[in-house]
Amino acid sequence: MDFQLTIRFGGSRARYHMERRSADSMADLLEGLPEGIPQEVLDDADLMEIRPVVDPDRREYME
Repeated sequence: MDFQLTIRFGGSRARYHMERRSADSMADLLEGLPEGIPQEVLDDADLMEIRPVVDPDRREYME
């Protein structure tokens, strides 16, 4: 399963680190989460969003 990570960092001058990761489940993704994220982002992060990547052609409003 593919997940999109968005991490806000940088305090009042907010910046965003975004990346896509693959894992068998959200639990598996969370176990190895910090690996590969730049230390600058980890040191100053204040918000993270993780969501499954959705195939646009398979969204609920599509037939």
